[in-house]
Amino acid sequence: MPQKKCSLVKKVTRNIRCNYLLFLPRQYAKTKKKWPLILFLHGSGERGNDLELVKKHGLARIVEENPAFPFIVASPQCPKDQWWSTEVLTHLLDSLERKYRIDPRRIYVTGLSMGGFGTWQLAFEHPTRFAAIAPICGGGIPNLTFLIKHLPVWVFHGAKDDAVPVEEAHRMVSALQKRSSTKVRLTIYPEAGHDSWTETYANKQLYTWFLSKQRSNPRPR
Repeated sequence: MPQKKCSLVKKVTRNIRCNYLLFLPRQYAKTKKKWPLILFLHGSGERGNDLELVKKHGLARIVEENPAFPFIVASPQCPKDQWWSTEVLTHLLDSLERKYRIDPRRIYVTGLSMGGFGTWQLAFEHPTRFAAIAPICGGGIPNLTFLIKHLPVWVFHGAKDDAVPVEEAHRMVSALQKRSSTKVRLTIYPEAGHDSWTETYANKQLYTWFLSKQRSNPRPR
């Protein structure tokens, strides 16, 4: 018998839950201006249902120690034994933009290890949402870099990383350089292993670089 042409149309609804830490700058309540937002994605070791784990590394730790940090920072927690869900992260961003005074032209995403992979993937799926991204010791699919050829990217990795080989960074940057008219930055720490995030997030130049980038046209809401 010949094959039939078929299609499935079905409405699917489900609840989405995302626990996260939210940092508002000390001056947030004293002004009416809109603020830049950084979405921070942790690594695999901080998964679970205890948000205190998220403060172990990266931006969630930085803002705990610096109440004057000049960004709104959202630090979601990935559930145990799961991977970052770009669907969940997208709904989180939508919710944050509705609730807080966020500048839609200055939304950034960065993450370490598993969060570095998540940073690449989220940018691929929403290439017009972010002003810049900074994946740390992560990787992605080089063939998808054409989707973000317009996007400022700063990649960080440790040369001695034995968890996520530094070749992951080189592959992504090389693929992006072939397609991108925007300068792509790559920082390799010669003596660093997997922990290339401590030095990166302690570097004030990263935040200056973020603030220097903004989207020319905010995403329609």
